[in-house]
Amino acid sequence: MAGGEGTRLRPLTSNQPKPMIPLANRPLMEHVLTLLGRHGFREVVVTVAFTANAIRTWFGDGSELGFSITYAAEESPLGTGGSVRNARAHLDQTFLVISGDVVTDIDLSKVVEFHRARRALATIALKSMEDPLEFGIVITHQDGSIERFLEKPTWGQVFSDTINTGVYVLEPEIFDHIPEGRPVDFSSEVFPALLAEGLPLYGYVAEGYWEDVGTLEAYLRAHRDALDGRAGVELPGFQLDHDVWLGQGVEIDPSATVEGPVVIGDNCRIGPGARVGDHTVLGSNVRVGAEAELVRSVVHDNAYLGPGVRLLGCVAGRSSDLRQGAHCSQGVVLGDDCFVGPHAVLDPGVKVYPGKTVEAGATVHSSIVWESRASRHLFGRQGVSGLANVDISPELALRLSMAYATTLPKGSSVTASRDTSRAARVLKRAMMVGLNAAGIHVDDLEATTVPVTRLQVRSSSSRGGVSVRLAQGDPQSVVIRFFDDAGIDLTEASQRKIERVLQREDFRRSLASELGGIDFPARTLEYYTDALVASVDLASIQEARFKLVLDYAYGTASFVMPNVLAKLEADVLALNPYGATARAMALDLGQHASEVGRLVQASGAHLGAVLDPDGERLVIVDDRGRPLADQVALLALLRLVVEAHPGARVALPVVTTRAAEEICREAGATIEWTKLATPHLMEVAASGRVAFAASHDGGFIYPAFLPAYDAAATLVNLLAMLATDGRRLSEVVDSCPPVHVAHRTVATPWECKGMVMRTLVEGTAPASLVLVDGVKVLEDGGWALVLPDPEEPVSHVWAEGGTDDEARGRAGTWAERVSSLVPSK
Repeated sequence: MAGGEGTRLRPLTSNQPKPMIPLANRPLMEHVLTLLGRHGFREVVVTVAFTANAIRTWFGDGSELGFSITYAAEESPLGTGGSVRNARAHLDQTFLVISGDVVTDIDLSKVVEFHRARRALATIALKSMEDPLEFGIVITHQDGSIERFLEKPTWGQVFSDTINTGVYVLEPEIFDHIPEGRPVDFSSEVFPALLAEGLPLYGYVAEGYWEDVGTLEAYLRAHRDALDGRAGVELPGFQLDHDVWLGQGVEIDPSATVEGPVVIGDNCRIGPGARVGDHTVLGSNVRVGAEAELVRSVVHDNAYLGPGVRLLGCVAGRSSDLRQGAHCSQGVVLGDDCFVGPHAVLDPGVKVYPGKTVEAGATVHSSIVWESRASRHLFGRQGVSGLANVDISPELALRLSMAYATTLPKGSSVTASRDTSRAARVLKRAMMVGLNAAGIHVDDLEATTVPVTRLQVRSSSSRGGVSVRLAQGDPQSVVIRFFDDAGIDLTEASQRKIERVLQREDFRRSLASELGGIDFPARTLEYYTDALVASVDLASIQEARFKLVLDYAYGTASFVMPNVLAKLEADVLALNPYGATARAMALDLGQHASEVGRLVQASGAHLGAVLDPDGERLVIVDDRGRPLADQVALLALLRLVVEAHPGARVALPVVTTRAAEEICREAGATIEWTKLATPHLMEVAASGRVAFAASHDGGFIYPAFLPAYDAAATLVNLLAMLATDGRRLSEVVDSCPPVHVAHRTVATPWECKGMVMRTLVEGTAPASLVLVDGVKVLEDGGWALVLPDPEEPVSHVWAEGGTDDEARGRAGTWAERVSSLVPSK
């Protein structure tokens, strides 16, 4: 019987049938054939279905093993009885049925002798088991005739410990009792029917070893028993002392350690200082790197285990590739052709399906089935992101929200929101279920912008917030954003705390009376609008009678801006003023900004803007129709702020152009340099020390209203400053120094990043160094900044010069310097 899919053994059976899984470097079915040959069986019929060609290709007609093998293929699953009936044409005398994926040394000859002595129609081989609950129990009389069957009994029904092994001896007349054309099972249908008719049905209690390799745990257990000599399995290779079996062409470094019992397949190579511990099996052509450690693990053919790899109680599929320092904990299973990057860590029980990649340095908490990749950390730049309903599934969202809730006091509240997409709706509902299950109440804002969510957290009793949205620039991905009780992004320490709870699955469970509830706060948009206009000189804006062209980019900003603009008494031409997920997914901000610029010129508007769908960032268009680059917009807003607030202190990331220093110096303002990471910039903005903060990529913060990016607040504050200043925006832009900043990326493996940064620091004069974030080196006429990427195995290089060519040249020089420090592979 070799037609089963072996679903419980996935990912090992994802691309091969269960009988072809190796046990001690030979397919399970080959061990069964060896047992059959030992008892005189030479004619074999194999029932096949799932990936049948793998079995046919390996065994052929059986002549190489001394058998005559024929195959009976199933077009659709027929069950155990139906499969045998499908092979009826080849079974015209007494025959034995046995699973092609069982591990056993039962004396089959005695089963046949018992059958013939009793003149039975059917005989079932039985086995006494210590824990029979997972199997069908068979109760017999003194003479071996079967009294009754119990399928999957409870302990209260266990009147015997003998279970059905799936080994049967049958007469051809059995086919008269197997219906044709539909799935039929021996245990639940055919045998009970024979018993009811009073036909000769017997059970033979066999001695010996028997293991149904139905789970991954049973697969490892069968290997341990085989190596210990309990399973009656013939181990391949030449046996040395201490129960070590070596195949042909094996090379073991003299400094390596091999501790039996182990099986090492043909042409394996074990490097210096490596340790192959007890109950380990290596397939053919396995390479084990220096200082690697393998204990109680099974490694299939052609796998590569790099230096320092650790496998503890694991299974690595065929052609697995584990790079330096990768660590797989107890119960990890890698399917065929998996790649695990350097220093990646796979937590206990993780299953990686065939062909998947685990990135360098990643820590993987849950199984990788369809995912495109596994991130180094759960949290990225903005939150937890990945492909919608693949990397970020409802199951992950549920567990993630329970981990987050566990870090909060029971009975507290969290504000939740989303964008207009279906993916965000599904995942937010899963998040809310998890929060409620852990005893957290949810204030559901439904679809709204991120800034509205943040302000609701700040102005209510919420202890935090979550927002689920499509990822900008990747319409197939989503990001789950987390906010603290001040409405700003969680710190890295808080993120790591959530990751630890999720990794341990140490979720708080609440009683039925403690479950959280869901509320829908009223007039949230009105409160947001009132708070925003109260933070500026509204009268001056109203008096200026601004004419604006605004593009809402099909996002949730279209729900917020009408309320805000009604207070400003501006003349507004609104583009795309509605939520439309499909169009928001295809959004090209540059193209939309160009269209806004054309309309600004045509209408004589004071300015225009494209607000991103989440309401956080915007592209500003001046009165001459010019879309402003992020750094140019930063300088224009900075000039307006420092001139309106003499002596002000502003927060800017270290990658900001030197022109910002010049503007602040002229106005007597000071700069507090920050990291590029958004949480740090918001943390500084929330400190009360600064009047303005900005990122290098179009995010602007006015802390007097909200210490976080807010496109609406940026627009309103810009209008208020222009109304007071009296200049056109184009004049402010033209008064700012030119910007010449270039950017490069350099591939940098995770294990090299620290070395690269240390070398750069050691090779640079201390007076020239700025070490706020990365390594910034001040040079004549400019600067260069080298910063490792927190999510990818690359380093970023920014540089500024007196011209664009000079900036590009400086960036190229430093990129080459970083590249020269990375060892070639």
